[in-house]
Amino acid sequence: MDIEVLESIENRIRFVVSKATPELVNSLRRTLLSDIPKMAIDKVEFHLGPIMDDQGKEYESVTPLFDEIIAHRIGLVPVPTDLQLFCYRDECNCDGEGCPSCTIMYSLHKMGPCTVYSGDMEALGAPELKVKDELIPIVELNDSQAVLIYAIAELGTAQRHAKWQVANGVGYKYYPLIEIDQDRVDSSDDYVKACPRGVFALEDGKLISFDPLACTLCKACVENFENSAITLSCDDTRFIFEFETDGSMNAKDALVTSLEIMAASFDEFREQVSDLDSKK
Repeated sequence: MDIEVLESIENRIRFVVSKATPELVNSLRRTLLSDIPKMAIDKVEFHLGPIMDDQGKEYESVTPLFDEIIAHRIGLVPVPTDLQLFCYRDECNCDGEGCPSCTIMYSLHKMGPCTVYSGDMEALGAPELKVKDELIPIVELNDSQAVLIYAIAELGTAQRHAKWQVANGVGYKYYPLIEIDQDRVDSSDDYVKACPRGVFALEDGKLISFDPLACTLCKACVENFENSAITLSCDDTRFIFEFETDGSMNAKDALVTSLEIMAASFDEFREQVSDLDSKK
């Protein structure tokens, strides 16, 4: 399997997978959706009782929303994830008690009137792990309300809960193959207008496939003409793949991690098959 990157920004990537099969590419899709480890907040503790500010003013530790709703919103805030720094909590040397190797502690202390955002969450002892998307609204407080929250993030996968899902909008399509019979082109401009994806263009009055990778094989350029000059097909060994992340990991790291997970799974399966052969 070969990969050629077409477009890559921090949270989004688009690439061509060659020398592959639909089954293999779908395995990559499923791995990206459900198997990549990610840090996410799993435990939220709320301070109960009055909250005092530096001037001695007293606030109520209540909000317009139920604590469960606020905890759910905080749990969905993307938490920066570095798989070199953290391990699963139940596999950590702390025996699951929680330590800097398996958990991140966040605090949230705000007094109204204000709107509380994800950027108000502070990573205790690790400012570099502050959430990147700081404009996710959590709750709105009036002038007598305040919140004091402690939240603990740990490593998990989307097989357990969607808040541990790194990749979104994961999809792929067959690599389109477009052939144009110039002798049968009656009105080049009509073909350009017929395509909803802007695949075709005119060059010196000649119809060309200007952006073939944008083709979705919808066949509008074929079905709208009695004697179409265009032949569409696809290469079932090449695929155009794209996805984006929620910001907890960049897209390239997510792709590399998913490929490593797939390789490890294939190796494990190969060993299990070998063990079956040895037992015969």
